[in-house]
Amino acid sequence: MTSECGPLSTEEIKAACKVPDPSTEEFIFQQTMYRIKDPKKSLDFYTRVVGMRLLKDLHFPSMKFSLYFMGFAPEGDIPADEKERTYWTFSQKATLELTHNWGTETDDTKYHNGNSDPRGFGHIGIMVPDVEKACERFEKEGVEFAKKPNDGKMKGLAFIKDPDGYMIEILSANNMKTMV
Repeated sequence: MTSECGPLSTEEIKAACKVPDPSTEEFIFQQTMYRIKDPKKSLDFYTRVVGMRLLKDLHFPSMKFSLYFMGFAPEGDIPADEKERTYWTFSQKATLELTHNWGTETDDTKYHNGNSDPRGFGHIGIMVPDVEKACERFEKEGVEFAKKPNDGKMKGLAFIKDPDGYMIEILSANNMKTMV
């Protein structure tokens, strides 16, 4: 254990990270789930503003909720056959699952985004080729910013908020390599 506050040493990181077990070779990080109040607002935001596509929607009337799986995929890659589309969707890496519990769009439900006390989950990240250009577009679309690219100590990245207040980091791989 480190005796004082600060980052782990290279040795501590190496000691903590293990070689993945071969039985996990085909595991993928498939989804992050956000609870949403209004699917019309969220679907519009993630498709029109962020540029994702709806990969698959699933509805569970007896349990009164719907799931909308979002991701970055060319339209031509998404299977037309529903069973194939379901399998394909759950085979994709890094999708966003939007969960709508029916009725929350008209009640006082507020979801905790993890960025206020008690802190926990923080944000998802979207890589864009040019952070400034992406943020200019987001600004024209009326998107709320938590941090603009040149605000704060970390320049060249931004944080926007979705309709439910969840944060999305907007970053560029090129900016990140010069930042570290």
